[in-house]
Amino acid sequence: MDIVFQAILIGIIQGLTEFIPISSSAHLELTPWIAGWEQDGLIGSLAFDVFLHLGTLTALLGYFWRDWIRLIAAFLASVGERRIGADPDRRLAWLLALATVPAAVIGFVGEDLIDRALHGGSDTARLAIAGFLVVGGLALFVADRLGSRTRDLGHVGVPAALTIGFSQAMALLPGISRSGATITAGLAMGLTREAAARFSFLLATPITLGAGLYGSRDLLTETHTGPEWLAIGGGFAAAALSGMLAIGFLLAWLRTRSVAVFSIYRLAFAALVVVLVLAGR
Repeated sequence: MDIVFQAILIGIIQGLTEFIPISSSAHLELTPWIAGWEQDGLIGSLAFDVFLHLGTLTALLGYFWRDWIRLIAAFLASVGERRIGADPDRRLAWLLALATVPAAVIGFVGEDLIDRALHGGSDTARLAIAGFLVVGGLALFVADRLGSRTRDLGHVGVPAALTIGFSQAMALLPGISRSGATITAGLAMGLTREAAARFSFLLATPITLGAGLYGSRDLLTETHTGPEWLAIGGGFAAAALSGMLAIGFLLAWLRTRSVAVFSIYRLAFAALVVVLVLAGR
């Protein structure tokens, strides 16, 4: 039953690191290597890692379902009336749709190339991930220090939405972090920490839905053993539950605290990776 334990642990890691800005892709890629697990099966496979995004999608919908019911209704109403008007929900819905486009297009075009280059399990790929952890951590710290942090979601405009949307595409590089990149961009555009995180989480929903369904189609149609199906279910549930906790934690944290601790963690994790690579791990 080691595979079930490993899947649940990976699910917990996915749920926590998907929303806390420390890079889920880096942790999913590197955890089996650091732990010394065999990576020729379900655990450590890109298909399983992508499937876990459906667990974090469940967390997003569980936490923000009221927001999405309101936003979808506002979006459909604006389409039907062919106007946005002064309704803040209609405006936010269209801004989220606009911000989703860059990552969707860039991901469709470049995801396979990035997967081949940075998900191969080589020391070169691991060092590249460590580098992206450092770059993302420093960018997050600088944006938090220099951003005005005075604007709420009602002040997000088209330039800010597109900037955050393009930053989301940067998360295709493992180690950058989707939440880290979008929160960084939001802070750089003057959003408060909580507003940047909330926009980041709302923006994550459509792209996570698309990537999760598309990337999981092969995993869910393949033949698996009983323990493997149990591992798949356990990983999904663990990602969903830990994701819910991570969302609540981060929103509460950012109301009164900075992102510095996450930047420090990223640097420390990157340093650990470099040390292990140099030690011939």
